[in-house]
Amino acid sequence: MVSHSKKHSGTQAEQNLSLNTLYKDIREDLDTVEETLKLFSRSSNIIISEISSYLIQNSGKRIRPALLLLCSKLLGYKGKENILMSAIVETIHTASLIHDDIIDNSKIRRGKETIHARWGANITVLLGDYLYIKAVGLSLGSTHTQIIQILTNTSVQMIEGELNEYYLSGNLDIEEESYLDIINKKTASLFSASCRIGAILANSSKKEEQDLAKFGANLGMSFQIIDDLLDFTGDEKILGKPILSDLNEGRVTLPLIYTLKNDNYMNRKLLTSFLKEKNGSKKYKKEISEIIQSNGALQYTQSKAREFSLKSKEIIRQFPQSIYRDTLTLFPDLILTRNK
Repeated sequence: MVSHSKKHSGTQAEQNLSLNTLYKDIREDLDTVEETLKLFSRSSNIIISEISSYLIQNSGKRIRPALLLLCSKLLGYKGKENILMSAIVETIHTASLIHDDIIDNSKIRRGKETIHARWGANITVLLGDYLYIKAVGLSLGSTHTQIIQILTNTSVQMIEGELNEYYLSGNLDIEEESYLDIINKKTASLFSASCRIGAILANSSKKEEQDLAKFGANLGMSFQIIDDLLDFTGDEKILGKPILSDLNEGRVTLPLIYTLKNDNYMNRKLLTSFLKEKNGSKKYKKEISEIIQSNGALQYTQSKAREFSLKSKEIIRQFPQSIYRDTLTLFPDLILTRNK
């Protein structure tokens, strides 16, 4: 049987090729989104301009903008507002990462210093607030008032998810249901909003809008579960951050929840001690990693991610065949096999 870690052992080139393949029919639009994000970063305020430029250079996968573009084109949208909205959802995502790194005291993201490690927490939290407000403010130019409400509600949900995660940090009694609720708010809500906004721009039917919202939500759930899994199975050089960082920060993710419910007494005791003491020694980390990898927790977590991915695939296959539907159908598979 192939171990979970083997499934995520694809090279950086293989991962990039897969993403580039998915983006091939929207590459021009994504390039325009990138230019729009650069425009957003311009400011007469020197510190905002400097940090925003740094953020643009340290760009991510742009999955949320890609989903919005693809969902709008799936339903025949021909306008340009999807470019603006794609840039807005990416700005909201960036704001959430900035706040996330402050709360977790993360020093590295995507292989580079986090904003708060470089500029300090006080400036960084203000920048995160600035980006949230700017994104919602920019959305006010839309003729679709529903989109403005969705972006506002989604921003609130994401912050609620972050608050709940912080409140439950180190709580060894957390149930799987609470964990799923956190990642639904913190991550899946913006995936869902991105797909839903694409549908609204295309003047879709209510059913199409709801189906794409569910597609995005399930995709987002799978994405975050895999993200939490990679904290145990990933390669630090590819991830761009230390492995077991969630564990060090006391974040109780699905592999830990499974272990605390199902492993033997001695292993549970060791894990509990680690979480309470936040012992980051290499020896302790190795022991914890070996426990998690030997008790079925990784396989269980992978199976949960697969459940959500399969749901998303079932939903998108209901739409008429097109190059955009074909691309969206591949997203669940890419998310399940990603290594960063």
